[in-house]
Amino acid sequence: MITRRSALSVALATTGVGLTGAGLAPLVAAHPTAGTRAATPPAAPAAGEKFRRPMPLLPVKRPLGTAGRSDVYEMTIKPARAEILPGIQTDVLTYDGHFPGPVIKARTGRPVVIRQRNRLTVPTAVHLHGAAVRPDSDGDPMDVIAPGADRVYHYPNRQPNAPLWFHDHAHHLEAENTYRGLSGSYLLTDATERALPLPAGRYDVVIALRDARFDDQGRLAYAMGDRARNTLLANGVPYPYFEVAARKYRLRLLNASNQRRFELRLADGGPLVQIGSDGGLLAAPHTTDHIPLSAGERADVVVDFSRYPAGTSVVLKNTTGPGPAEETGEVLRFDVVRTADDPSRIPARLRTLPPLPRPDAEREVVLRMDEGGEHPGAYIDEKVYDPERVDAFVKFGTSEIWTVTNANARAEHNFHLHLVQFRVLERDGRPPQPGESGLKDTVFLAPGETVRLQAVFDSYRGHYVYHCHMFEHGARGMMATMHIR
Repeated sequence: MITRRSALSVALATTGVGLTGAGLAPLVAAHPTAGTRAATPPAAPAAGEKFRRPMPLLPVKRPLGTAGRSDVYEMTIKPARAEILPGIQTDVLTYDGHFPGPVIKARTGRPVVIRQRNRLTVPTAVHLHGAAVRPDSDGDPMDVIAPGADRVYHYPNRQPNAPLWFHDHAHHLEAENTYRGLSGSYLLTDATERALPLPAGRYDVVIALRDARFDDQGRLAYAMGDRARNTLLANGVPYPYFEVAARKYRLRLLNASNQRRFELRLADGGPLVQIGSDGGLLAAPHTTDHIPLSAGERADVVVDFSRYPAGTSVVLKNTTGPGPAEETGEVLRFDVVRTADDPSRIPARLRTLPPLPRPDAEREVVLRMDEGGEHPGAYIDEKVYDPERVDAFVKFGTSEIWTVTNANARAEHNFHLHLVQFRVLERDGRPPQPGESGLKDTVFLAPGETVRLQAVFDSYRGHYVYHCHMFEHGARGMMATMHIR
């Protein structure tokens, strides 16, 4: 195992990057064929005509076997090539060669053990986003897997149902590594969820959304804080179509972008029934015409395609920037191609959320980054991340209210707490919207906005980080450490 201190020498040797400063040296040596790092994007080949390629289903990872009560997996982190743009093989970083990564299906009360084999030339750290795990399996930014090494992660799965996901978290490398493909899905189910008559099987679909930019040779182009990422991908394909039956589908939406925020709507304004968020099912379904998703957030949504005759189509649109609407205003197209029986339904009640206990303590957290300059700094409470510093001491078994503020005038942020799922109490003094009324682990903050949230720290002791989940902001230093003791 590589400790926080020894990770420094590994990363310096492989990339030349200092691990505690806000400035970043280029990582070209780490990805010698991965593409340009120019801030000004060159002309890129076309993504092809929209809605001409099918959206693939993400592969489901199967366990190698069992050890006691645990399902045992092995996964290889390795470079590969993927046909993202039509007819062009693009270098990517992958879990098991898949872009994006596979889906692991787990059950509450049944642990999962995964041996991760790092076959890259850079360190990695695998973070199961939204999971309550011991510190040594959390994917701490400094607790990395060296190139060529293996690491075993233990996931106890003691929490309720939740659409978790996993991604790279090696500090200063997480933004580029995840951008180049290191992300996957982890669906945790429990008896409460399985008892509900929701769409299931082939009608329960994971859709990983993200943006990208390509250089003039069709390579993934990476630049820190790049706002010119102008191609939207769904399950690794630009602007695909997805054939559906005229019945209800459960769509597990994941925003795997580095920093892009989506505002998703059906082109005809049709209803979207949100049944869950980051931490699993809501207490009750929420019917809306739009689903907002900042980087790292998830939404569990049911769409009833029986309202469309077979032979018709409806586009899933994105109505927020950056980028022109002709490039970033459409995501994918649903093509209704057949009729089908539909025994599924959406119950009026989905689950009982745990009651909020009386808080034992309160604290304030301020997110801010420099708005200008070539290498803007990013801070929590005016401090750049230092892995040797503890920023918050939390008493084990207590409940705390955190008041989180985005102090920027223009920059958006969001906030992710490791280890715990929290409840949003207020947004700028107002009650949360229905879609964020359940359990959450990531929450969006517009410029100048304040969110109050409450979490219970009763699962594990140790060091865990909290940070902006816009990867470039965290990589620049918008991250801090809490010690639960």
